[in-house]
Amino acid sequence: MKAGAGSRAFAPGAAPGQPRFPWGRIGYWAASLLFIFVSVFPLLYALSSSLKQGSGLFSPALWPEAPTFANYSGVFADQPFAQNLLNSLLVAGSVVSLSLGLSLMAAWAFGRVEFRGRGLLLILILSASMLPQVAVLSGMFELVRAFGMYDTLGALIIADLLLTLPFTVWVLVTFMRQLPKELEEAAAMDGVGVLTLVFRVFMPLLWPAMVATGLLAFIAAWNEFLFALTFTLSTEARTVPVAIALISTPSGFELPWGKIMAASVIVTLPLVALVVVFQRRIVSGLSAGAVKG
Repeated sequence: MKAGAGSRAFAPGAAPGQPRFPWGRIGYWAASLLFIFVSVFPLLYALSSSLKQGSGLFSPALWPEAPTFANYSGVFADQPFAQNLLNSLLVAGSVVSLSLGLSLMAAWAFGRVEFRGRGLLLILILSASMLPQVAVLSGMFELVRAFGMYDTLGALIIADLLLTLPFTVWVLVTFMRQLPKELEEAAAMDGVGVLTLVFRVFMPLLWPAMVATGLLAFIAAWNEFLFALTFTLSTEARTVPVAIALISTPSGFELPWGKIMAASVIVTLPLVALVVVFQRRIVSGLSAGAVKG
């Protein structure tokens, strides 16, 4: 006799009337909790350590017995950390703006214009992102010094574009190819120019992809360390990753772990807030281009 639609599922070999044990659901939640713990624990540990001082830093307790914000005030008092934060914001914001603007034009050229060697050029752009930073460091240093941009934020903006531009171009090309050709044909009949077509017609349709790629480019530029360490020298021109790495005590014989953790929390929380706010747009922007509708 066939089971009805409302009949219960039974485990293979189980006696009739005995429900199946939900091993799959338990495994799913166990894996999810483990993933959340591994992802969140470093931030919780840094937050806990930033509220400790002296011998309290060696305590295994997650919550300090006598929490203090002295490390946070000390970060800004001992060095121009506010200026370093502003430098990182200027560099990351400029990199995102330039990456999205250039990538949008490149995506239109690669996605809508037929020309010989288009596929090979796309592969070359992607291959640029596969090179490790240290492989291009000496060449970038010679360019920065030749243009007189050493110890300036402009050097970091140009260097960080090397990291973000290939990724943003590839993502936006994928989305640009999926836009209907009728939009371009209607715009051509109305006499619309290329810039108006790209920035007034295509850009609103590519907004989810631009938000996702822009945020990922911002995170990459915000956390970049090697170029920032190599191309800057003065304290006022440093970005926050370099400023955190160079935090030291007046004696120089020990590391102020409390201040380092406080600075790390200050730098990390804005990124966490951005990801939380734009998480739906990130997922929709990166997944919409995976399946052609």
